Amino acid sequence: MELAGQKEQGNLTTLVEFILLGFADVPGLQRFLFGVFLIIYMIFLIGNSLIMIITKVDPSLQTPMYFFLGKFSSLEICCVSVTVPRLLADLCRQNRNISFLACATQMYFFPVLGATKCFILTAMAYDRYVAICNPLLYPLIMNTRLCIQSAAGCWISGIPVHIGFTYLIFSLPFCGPNQLDHFFCDIPPVLKPACGNTFMIEMLIYVVAVLVVTIPFMLISWSYVQIISTILKLPPATGRAKAFSTCSSHLMVVALFFGSGIITYIRPKSSHSVGVDKCLSLFYTIVTPMFNPMIYCLRNKDIMVAMRKFLS
Repeated sequence: MELAGQKEQGNLTTLVEFILLGFADVPGLQRFLFGVFLIIYMIFLIGNSLIMIITKVDPSLQTPMYFFLGKFSSLEICCVSVTVPRLLADLCRQNRNISFLACATQMYFFPVLGATKCFILTAMAYDRYVAICNPLLYPLIMNTRLCIQSAAGCWISGIPVHIGFTYLIFSLPFCGPNQLDHFFCDIPPVLKPACGNTFMIEMLIYVVAVLVVTIPFMLISWSYVQIISTILKLPPATGRAKAFSTCSSHLMVVALFFGSGIITYIRPKSSHSVGVDKCLSLFYTIVTPMFNPMIYCLRNKDIMVAMRKFLS
């Protein structure tokens, strides 16, 4: 007998779909939240699309730094579009059921794209390191071939690991309540209704998450220690301010992304609560990415000049 997303087999009730509760606990705010998230999403799409276009068409921006920035903006659009359209649709309807296949797809793409963002930000930090610490070798090291290979490597490297995670999780039987108190299929809420011992899977996911975040963050930190050390050795008249300005926007995006990611996913499990987790995920998946195009546009004179030229 099948009822409310469940199948009964003998004495075991097995889930066949989930229900994303999202923000059902605040029914009076559904329309308001829909309007706010829609505006944020539109601002985000317009900002990142403009960055993608101008880094592609403006001759003055045909450098490795803006090549990676264009790739980062396209990655941001993909990452946010995994969660926000579904959230907007759920805010407009009563039926929030999501099939296992759709849930597995969402749960696969979100961490893959998040890992790719970590790697792209690391590649961007390396580009700034070579440009400032080894300026004479910069055209030789950061050639077109290396840039394309680095971008491709960032996109491909996380795919096999997350395919394995998704398979392991969805090969488990699900026999708990089929309601997920979240607005998308993230790993922690999906593991809650799983039957049996999930400790090993949780530990494996935690270790990989720490490595995916920690190693890029350490490489970025090392790059900026070298960059700042080199800049401080420059005489003030040799463009110290310009060198700082080319790095400050990237450093702000790194701080926002890694800071919110660490607080959301790598804090102790004892400090987790449903309401806090949902708010932190909302900040990490929607609010933080909205600031990135603003930071890059307002903190970068080349981008501002290219933007005015394009819009005029």
